[in-house]
Parts: sequence; structure tokens; C-alpha cells
Amino acid sequence: MKIVSVEAIALEKDPGCLSRPVLCRVNTDAGITGLGEAAVAIGTGAPAAFEQIKDLAPIVIGTDPLAHEVAWERMFRMSFWAQGNGAVVMSAISAIDIALWDIKAKAAGLPLYRMLGGGQRDKLRCYASQLQFGWGVDRFLPWKGGGDSEFYAEAARKAVAQGYSAVKTNFMRFDKNGNVLPYTASTGYIARDMMKTIEERVRVTREAVGPDVDIIIENHAMTDASTAIQIGRMAREYGIMFYEEGTHPLNPAVMRKIADALDIPLATGERTYTRWGFLPFLENHCLHIIQPDIGNCGGITEAKKICDMAAVYDVGVQMHVCSSPVSVAVALHLEAAVPNFVIHEHHVCNTLPSTIAECKYDWQPEAGCFSLPELPGHGQELSEAALKTARIETMKG
Repeated sequence: MKIVSVEAIALEKDPGCLSRPVLCRVNTDAGITGLGEAAVAIGTGAPAAFEQIKDLAPIVIGTDPLAHEVAWERMFRMSFWAQGNGAVVMSAISAIDIALWDIKAKAAGLPLYRMLGGGQRDKLRCYASQLQFGWGVDRFLPWKGGGDSEFYAEAARKAVAQGYSAVKTNFMRFDKNGNVLPYTASTGYIARDMMKTIEERVRVTREAVGPDVDIIIENHAMTDASTAIQIGRMAREYGIMFYEEGTHPLNPAVMRKIADALDIPLATGERTYTRWGFLPFLENHCLHIIQPDIGNCGGITEAKKICDMAAVYDVGVQMHVCSSPVSVAVALHLEAAVPNFVIHEHHVCNTLPSTIAECKYDWQPEAGCFSLPELPGHGQELSEAALKTARIETMKG
């Protein structure tokens, strides 16, 4: 079996959704097709990832799709820039790698998690993610969200009523009027008024969900070490499950500073790539949970190695998921297979009708847990409606 073509696919942007999904299809002479995703769908980078997939395609066209390790090394070395761990090039490598694993599992007639060594568990606990945008909504605007504290309490109540036993919220993303705060709003010191607002939102969320539901704090690296510590010390009494992206991931020693000052478990990883990117965080023991995005960190081939490396340091794993339903399916398979899985992120985006419509299957949790997908491959395909309006460019040998 040989790869005969690679298609770069950009789905049409829906103004009521956060992401701009970029995917690839790898086609073989045996008629088996694999689907992968470059998960730089939020913020900037999606158009660049589309072009990067096109640039990488000649490296794998004409090769054996089952030799994913060979393909990964070739893309990593021959792309020149991948060895610098850049987001765009690693997302394109990830997309192609995921597609190759999809082909491999389909060729075997098995669900992907079985190709990864089997299911360590039958169910995967998940949390309702990004409640600052609300929950149970049909649409949302990324730059408009919760202002008054009751908004946060109501979103949490809705999630718990659906069976979730854990929720995650960025309590400082929006001001009291629901307007997005700039990333520079919290450098060095958080004003007393803003700190009171953050604490009130945390408090009403705890009151809304009760003592037995886990609360995760999301900071999106809006804080530096000093302000992250301020929030962490304030939140201690509210029983926080873990504290995500207290600062950006470019200096692991700064994350170590936060860890030394707090007794709340820390997490980061969605903007970290490859084993080499995660290793310094593991070596300095600042993290309790890593959050690699399979569509950005190097694909399934690399993400599995990252998870196994984290297990050596007794560090848990939660995949970052914030793009199309393809990434949801892929994350579930890998999380099922690794022994150090903690919890799955179910982003509010993946509950929206516009996101669900991108793909053929709608994987949603029941009573706060996902069942394992059992279709061959990762078990997800793009919908006809999504393909009809997508931009597609095909590279052939």
C-alpha cells in the first residue's frame, strides 16, 4: 500500500463558533483514506497550517502509510523548521500523522485505541470546559462572555444537571460587563476590585455545584507568576481540582515558581510541542497534569511518547481539545490507551450545533463520561455538508 495523494481541507468559518478547522486526508492506492487535523484552529495560524500541509505532502506521497514512525521522522527532519518546535509546522505534521494512524487502524479493521495497545478503561470521565462562555448555548461570540456572577453559577448548574462531575472556567477572561480583558490586564498585580470579582465568580460556582463536583481554574496564561500565585492563594479554600496555564509555557522555571508557592495541582501543555518541549516541565517537577493537543504536539505518534514519558514522572494526562469533532475522537482513543489518563476536556465548542455539523458522528458524553468509540480507525469523518463548502487542495505525486 502506498500514499497517492494528500488533501488539505479548510472548513468554512462559522461566525458562531470559535475555531477554523484545518484537516487533511491521506489517500492510498488501496482505497483506504485517513483523516487528520491540524489543531491550530483557534486564534491565528489556521491558514498557515493549510499551506504547511501542502508543503509536507511531497515528503510522504509514494511512501508506506503504515510506516508512521518513518514518516514522522522524515517530516520532522526534512521540513527543517520542525526541529525548532514551531506551532504551525508541528500542527501540519500532527494532521498527517493522525491520518496515517487512521489508515493503519482501518486497514486492520480495528478502533484506534486497540492499535495503541488496548483500552485501559471502558469509560472516560470528562469535564464541561470553558463555562465563561456559558453552557447549553446554541451559539457564542469568542470575545463576549459572562459578566455578572450569576452567569457563572447558572452555567455550572446546567453542566451538573447534564451529569458532569467537573467543570472548568476562566474566571478572569471577562470584566463585569462581559467584555474580554486584554492579556496585559494582569501583569504583576491584580487590582483589588478585579480580585474581588474573580473570587466572587469562584465562590458562586462552588455554591452552585456543591462540595462534590470538581472545579478547574483556567487562566489561558493571562497571568504572570505573581498574579497566578495571587489567584491560586485566593482559590485554595474552594477545593480546586487543578489550575491551568498560570503563565505561558516558555520558561518552565517560572512555572516551578508558581508550584513552589501553591498547593494546588498545576497543568499546562496545549501550547507545548514534542517530547523536547515537555521534558523540562517534567524534569523540574512543576506539573501534576500535562495537556498536549494531539493535533499540535506532533500527532498520535508523538503524543503517545509524551504521555509515556510523563508516566515516568508520575504526571497525569488530559488532552487539550478545542477544534473539530475529529480531535474529540482522536483524544478519546489515546486517553483510553494510556495508563496515566486523568480526565477528558469537553469544550463548549463541541456541544454547538455548528461544530457537531462538521462531522458525520456526534460523540457526546452520558452522565459525564464518554464511551470508547468502536468504529474502525478513529471513527470520525467529515460531513457532506462540511465538505460541500470547504476549501480543498489536492497534492499528488
